[in-house]
Amino acid sequence: MPVAGGVPRLLAVALLALSTGRMTAADMQAAGTLRIRVTLVDSDQRTVPVPRHALLVSDNPATTSPRRVVTGPDGTVTLRLPPGNYTVESDRPMAFQGREYQWVQTLDVLATGETPLELTAANADAGPVTDASAPPAGRRTDASDVLTLWQQSVLGLWTPTTTASAFLVDRRGLLATSQQVVGTATSVEVQLTPARKLEARVLVADRANDTAVLWIDAGVVATLAPIPLGCGPTAASGLTNGQEIVALDNEVGRRTRDTPGTLGRVTSRTMIADLELARGAAGGPAFSAAGTFVGMTSFIGAKEGDPRDEARIVRADAVCEVIASAEKALASAPPPSPALLPVEPPQVVAEATLVAQAKGRAGSLAPLRVSSLTFDVAFLTPLQVHAGQASMDFANWAIYVADRPSALLLRVTPKQSEAFWATAMRGLALTRGVALPPITRFVAGFGRLRARCGDAELTPIHPFLLERRVSETDAIHEGLYVFDPGAIGPHCAAVTLELWSDKAGAVAETVTVDAKILQQVWQDLAPIRALP
Repeated sequence: MPVAGGVPRLLAVALLALSTGRMTAADMQAAGTLRIRVTLVDSDQRTVPVPRHALLVSDNPATTSPRRVVTGPDGTVTLRLPPGNYTVESDRPMAFQGREYQWVQTLDVLATGETPLELTAANADAGPVTDASAPPAGRRTDASDVLTLWQQSVLGLWTPTTTASAFLVDRRGLLATSQQVVGTATSVEVQLTPARKLEARVLVADRANDTAVLWIDAGVVATLAPIPLGCGPTAASGLTNGQEIVALDNEVGRRTRDTPGTLGRVTSRTMIADLELARGAAGGPAFSAAGTFVGMTSFIGAKEGDPRDEARIVRADAVCEVIASAEKALASAPPPSPALLPVEPPQVVAEATLVAQAKGRAGSLAPLRVSSLTFDVAFLTPLQVHAGQASMDFANWAIYVADRPSALLLRVTPKQSEAFWATAMRGLALTRGVALPPITRFVAGFGRLRARCGDAELTPIHPFLLERRVSETDAIHEGLYVFDPGAIGPHCAAVTLELWSDKAGAVAETVTVDAKILQQVWQDLAPIRALP
């Protein structure tokens, strides 16, 4: 007998039992609580909850159809039951890091108190991922099904200009994502967990198909299951307007999210979707209601005449086409590095700490600066960001900076100059009594930075680019490099910065940072380094 969603749980259980003649009024008063928790251990040996895992709960001997329940975000589900013997079993296997798990457990629910049931790898039937982990034939897949199956296969990305998502498509370490988020970058950062991040090489970036294929060390993703794309003549066949889909994205190493939506304006290569994609969602996989991969999420670009309020789905057949070209590039491409990259310190500096630090700081809170011929470099500690954030525009990385990362930021801004002809015209106008303001332009855009502590090159936490619009169609880049709070300081025999512009064949400009600047920066970062 199905239970109506609006009926309170205890009353629903009572009605169910009374309808079968098994539960009396006295039984109802003596009903106990069954609390189920489902957890597994990930590749970092962390115990993680298993959300949205469907379980069937049936009484022994059976008096009615099994009751279907689903675990919450914390991997638990609690229900009230009359005392007796029960069987708890998985509705179907679930995939986790390249293996599938299912449970069948029998236990007694007591009349009073709480009866706990822990479902772990120790009491699961486990084995390699098979087709059994797919939804049973004839039953509709919902968002929870897709999320349970593929949450571990969707990874978070840091690109120079944005956060994004990618998904595993091949056990050799191939990931697919949107070309829009990769841009012209030759490598991006893949955040596996908050404590583990490494570099992914861009094998192919196909602008026409809005698909990029990344290559990451295969050993890192050996325990993850590639998402089956169904490449071939029937890839993405049968897609229609109004069809329901589910999209997945990863919040840069924290969790995978699911977003339901519908398709619209289906064309031969892309589709528009009614999806409210979160920040960092572009580049994730999208599935049909039957659990079949249909494409990859992206956005309609501003240059295409859309204010980015619509989501694009790049069709599976277009994604497959780009992956095929990437597989050919594997033969000649150098392998990606398995080395882990620096990550942000886990603790975020409290605003109260920055307020107190500002009050006790002697002198100006303006950022300390060094300059080369083409660039100005500002040293921004959390103290300087806190003091001047209202007047600082961090463009596409404003949200990241607003979260108060416990790190040192080096902002590299191109200088501006006035062309000879513009100076001459202003001089001519002045002879006629007309004073014109200087007509300046950026000398060059920022390309990249390399920092050295003595002879050692420092690897940044992030090599970001700020996109500064100079017209409706053009932008110039500033640099925003993020370093560990203990990376740059008086312990370095010398700190040198090598700066390149984005011009072809540019030669590095080298700046040596004054020791007084290093001492002040080190002092301002002391409360950050003291965080646990």
